[in-house]
Amino acid sequence: MSDAYEDAYAYTYEDGDGDGEESGAGDRDASDREDDGDDGASRDGRRGPERTFAAFPPAQGRGFATSWWGRAWLKALEDTALDGQQLKQGRRLAREGKVGAVSVRPGRITAVVRDRDGSAHRSDVLLQQLGAGAWDRFLDMAVDRAGHIAALLDREMPPHLVEDAAGAGVDLLPGIGDLEPECTCGAWDHCPHSGALCYQVARLLDEDPFVLLLMRGRDERRLLDELQVRSTARAVRAGDGGEQADAVEEREVRGVPAGEAFAAAGILPPLPAPPSAPEEPGLGPSLDTETGPVPGIDPAALEVLAADSAVRARRMLLDALAPGHGGQPLPVELTPRQDAVRLAADARPEPRFGARLATGSGRPPADLNAAVRAWRNGGVAALAVLDEEWAPDAEQLERARARLGAAWEEGERPTLRASGRARWTVVGADVQLRFDPDGRWWPYRKEHGRWVPAGPADDDPAGALAGAEGGA
Repeated sequence: MSDAYEDAYAYTYEDGDGDGEESGAGDRDASDREDDGDDGASRDGRRGPERTFAAFPPAQGRGFATSWWGRAWLKALEDTALDGQQLKQGRRLAREGKVGAVSVRPGRITAVVRDRDGSAHRSDVLLQQLGAGAWDRFLDMAVDRAGHIAALLDREMPPHLVEDAAGAGVDLLPGIGDLEPECTCGAWDHCPHSGALCYQVARLLDEDPFVLLLMRGRDERRLLDELQVRSTARAVRAGDGGEQADAVEEREVRGVPAGEAFAAAGILPPLPAPPSAPEEPGLGPSLDTETGPVPGIDPAALEVLAADSAVRARRMLLDALAPGHGGQPLPVELTPRQDAVRLAADARPEPRFGARLATGSGRPPADLNAAVRAWRNGGVAALAVLDEEWAPDAEQLERARARLGAAWEEGERPTLRASGRARWTVVGADVQLRFDPDGRWWPYRKEHGRWVPAGPADDDPAGALAGAEGGA
């Protein structure tokens, strides 16, 4: 980078006397614009605010931005760059840990980025600072809404803060063309080095939005001090406003009087209708990344789990929107053995994952297939009928026999043989009825020497048996 370029972009700095005044704006429109930042050297040789962040280790199979404002930063980069291939190379360099320590100061971010062959390049990205007038509007807006101050203290940048700032004429997040690259490699557009730097900064923004505010011209300490001063001044002015100001302040603190809220109940508009459920579950993410997974992680298996989560989320939404949902009992928490069967039934994974689920559920593959059929017929209750043989007491057993005797017309009843404490097999046929503790009958059919579920439960043993025979 030439000295001429450095001199042309001397950025706004804080005076060394600590009074918070700024220099460098000259006679141009300093209310909304400040000089673009560079090395921060003031006229007395002192530097302005600057933070340096140690180099990140390689990013194993993860995105570079998890916060919405970090993703907005990357969108500005990707919308600005003319060569997507260059950005892809930069993303790879950042993922491989080729970006050194990152220096952040008003108007500029800087880092040394190494190519795969070991050659190093200093890369800078410039971002227009906000002027004094813009900062005044931002600070007034933030003081008006206590939630904005709380969000900043929690190192968050909620969308409504950015929207309110934009309404005041202050654009905090960069847009198309706002990220201007400079690199010693000589490229005029975003090169792999400036791209890698921007991807690394997205990770910094995830952790601390004050990094962006510093690039825009205010370090954390100064910004919070100015917010404190303005909040105090506003409280003093409110105190001098007499009884009317006290009434307004009390109302803001204590909310709406109950009588007033009750009187307004008849004129308030109804709540909006709940959102409709999507027609299909959402598509899961693709985990096919440029680098291999860490040992012990199977991306394909994770994709199956992600797809299953989408199916379950949609099912839960449908249940929540169904009439009478509030009166329904809470769902039974599944054991790992039961959940493995549910996952095999819902996700329909390819055979190699089915084998893993069979191992995880403690079942041979053939037994898992039978369990999946049971699950699809009746969930946990059907699975219990397959896995467990319960012992009815004398009264329950007598009731079951009575229902078997009354289920068929005279001369139509099949010959049944007791095959357990709550199981009856049709003599001369490979079909069976199983009686559960809730008084329902489950049909079973023998296939390849084992009993497998043949259909859903029925309150009538004749109806259950007819389903099993029809399936055969």
